[in-house]
Amino acid sequence: MKTTLGAVVLLAASSAASAQSSVTMYGRVDGGIEYLNHIANGNGGSSTRWSAEGGDWGTSMFGLKGTEDLGGGSAAIFNLETAVQIMNGTTGGGRLWSRRAYVGLKNDTWGQLQAGRNLFIDSDGVWAFDPFVQQAVSSASLVRGRNWQQTSNNVEYHSPVWNGLDVQGQYSFGNQPGNFNAGAEGEFGRSDGIMLSYHSPLFDLRGIYDELRDSSGRFSNIFTASREYFVGGNLRVQKFKIQAAYTHYSAPDSPPGISDTADHYWLGATYQATPKWAVTAAGFYIHVGEGGGDASHDPASHAMLYALGATYNLSARTFLYGTVAYVDNSKNGTFSVFATPRDSSTPTSPMAGQSQTGAYVGMMHVF
Repeated sequence: MKTTLGAVVLLAASSAASAQSSVTMYGRVDGGIEYLNHIANGNGGSSTRWSAEGGDWGTSMFGLKGTEDLGGGSAAIFNLETAVQIMNGTTGGGRLWSRRAYVGLKNDTWGQLQAGRNLFIDSDGVWAFDPFVQQAVSSASLVRGRNWQQTSNNVEYHSPVWNGLDVQGQYSFGNQPGNFNAGAEGEFGRSDGIMLSYHSPLFDLRGIYDELRDSSGRFSNIFTASREYFVGGNLRVQKFKIQAAYTHYSAPDSPPGISDTADHYWLGATYQATPKWAVTAAGFYIHVGEGGGDASHDPASHAMLYALGATYNLSARTFLYGTVAYVDNSKNGTFSVFATPRDSSTPTSPMAGQSQTGAYVGMMHVF
C-alpha cells in the first residue's frame, strides 16, 4: 500500500498538534569569492589562489529542532544539524548530521540535560567573544581550528540563568573498551569542559576550561588535542562592541622536544554605524612555547594577525560581507590567515617566516 508524501506531512502535523509539539526547520547559506597569497607549494616556493568558496563568513548549515511540552515547566527537545558546502553540495565530514544530533529534557527551574553529538564546548562558547564570530579569518586562525571542533557521545548540562550567571558542562565519552580515555579511529577521545558566563546590559564575561583528547586518549598536540583555559569579555559602549580574550593551551603528552604550550590573545571592536552597516577590526596574537615541530606540530614561534571586515544588511535575513586580513609570522612561524591544520590535505600555510594576505567577499542568507 502506497502512502503519499502529503498524507505523511498531514499525519505528522496532526500528531505534533495533539502533543503540543513544534518542529522548526532552519539554516543559513553562505557563498562568495576568496583570495589568498603566499601558499607554500611544497617545491620551495609559494603560490596565489583565487577561488569560489562557501562558508567564509560562517558555516552553511541545515537543521531541524523541536520541542514537546510535557507540562509543569518541562519539555522534551531535539536538534539535528549538519554543515553544508554549497560549492559542491556535500555535507560536513560525510556525516548526515555533522554539527548537532541530540535529544534531551529542559525545565524552567533545573535547566537542560541532553545527550548526543554537539559542538565542543569551546566552539559553543568562544564565538560570542570573537570580534569576527569565528569566520574563516577569526580567533580560530592562529590556533588552526582548535575552537571549531565537534565531539560525539556527549552528555551536556545547561543551567538556568541566575541573576545573569549561568553554567554549562559537557562530557564526551570515548566509548572504547580497555582504554577509558581513548576514542574510535578518526574521532576524539574522552573530552570534557565547563563554562561559566555572566551577562549584563553593559558587559559579558566568560571562563572556560576544557580537555580535548586525541583518539589514543592523550593531549598530544596544542592545536588538536590539548587542555584549554579561556577567559573573555565583551563591553558595549553606545555604537561600539569591544571584545578581548586570552587562551592558554597545554599538551603535556606531545612527543619529546616538541612545543607543548601556546598563549593566544586578541582585541577587537565592532562599530554599528547604522542599522545596515557595521565595521569590525581586530588583532590576534599567538605565542608557541619553546620546542621543535614536525608535520603535525608547530615549533616555537609567534605570529600577529590583523583583520578588517564589514557587513551590509540587505534585509533582516540577508547581508553582504567583506573581510581582509594579514598575518606576520616570526622566523619559524607558518600560520595562515585561515584556520588550517599543519597536516591538512588542502593546506593554506605560507613558508616559514613568510607573511600572508587573504580576503573574501560574499553573501549570507539565513532562513
